Amino acid sequence: MAGRCVIAVALIATLLSPALALAQDVPLVPAIPAPATEDTPPAPFQPIGPMKPIELSVMTYNVEGLPWPVRTGRGSKLKDIGRQLAALREKGLEPDVVLLQEGFRDEVDDLIELSGYPHVAKGPRKKQRDGSQLTQEDRPHYKRVKYRRKGEGWGKWGSSGLWVLSNHPINWVKSHAYHYCAGLDCLANKGVMLVSLDVPGLPVPVEIADTHLNSKGASGVPRSRNRTAHHLQAAELGQFMATDRTPGAPLIVGGDFNVMHAPDRFDYVMQRYPFDVVSQVCFQTPDSCDAKISADGDAPWLDTQDLIGFKQGDRVAIRPIQVEARFDGSTTGGPVLSDHDAYEVTFRLTPIPVLPVPPHKP
Repeated sequence: MAGRCVIAVALIATLLSPALALAQDVPLVPAIPAPATEDTPPAPFQPIGPMKPIELSVMTYNVEGLPWPVRTGRGSKLKDIGRQLAALREKGLEPDVVLLQEGFRDEVDDLIELSGYPHVAKGPRKKQRDGSQLTQEDRPHYKRVKYRRKGEGWGKWGSSGLWVLSNHPINWVKSHAYHYCAGLDCLANKGVMLVSLDVPGLPVPVEIADTHLNSKGASGVPRSRNRTAHHLQAAELGQFMATDRTPGAPLIVGGDFNVMHAPDRFDYVMQRYPFDVVSQVCFQTPDSCDAKISADGDAPWLDTQDLIGFKQGDRVAIRPIQVEARFDGSTTGGPVLSDHDAYEVTFRLTPIPVLPVPPHKP
């Protein structure tokens, strides 16, 4: 018996030795970059290169990274998204910045690693708790736990699902977990994140926000309930951005706003935090940008849950120059990999010259 064990050990060692030798010669696949969070120390901004107009492409994508048993088969789809982004990168066509929503599953790490983005930031985590930030006047009588059978009061089963992937260095991350929610949405720690990016050619950082607001029917609670939660989150979004955005910084906002066919929701977001919505700008001034997405009806910005918008900076002007769909099943957009299409906007960012101040004459 002992002799057989010795033979077996020797055989295993013989079989493994070529593999071990080969493994020593094969470089390890680099791990995904450690995601920056609110706890990551901020890095100082350092302007890169001569100041000049640049183009910056930003894509928002709800990747439907929901766990089993809510969804099945999503792990492989998340990896496919990473491969598709890598294929775009090989052609030099990848978005400069990707905003993800519903990135709850572990396979999001695979998506990030496969996509090749060197800089990554993560939004509110599972255990992050923030106050409402609303004034007493803004707080309606809202019982935070009312529909227990629909997920309210169960605690958070996941993070915010928000991620930012970037070709450009991330200076800092700020985030806020929404205090209010309704129905099944309460199982995720939905919120907003804000990142600051070093973009070559610009005199100041570009700030980019990613958010995901309360759903409608998918929440499983009455419309009046989910609408009130959405309004409260929009108010929190506005308060967070007013407090945490650098005054005068060029800003791009994106995410899943859950405003499809809901003008009341859209109008309330604009009331609490107004910004220029790209789909509105391109629809109202079609000569200003190359819109490769069909616009149906008089309000195409209400034909989707997802929005991208912007605010001008004091030292950097922003305007959208191209809009297109990704992962929409079209020949140019790529395969459908989620219950949302990806939405990509290319912006032109132009430094604004600082005029010299004439010397004071007594």
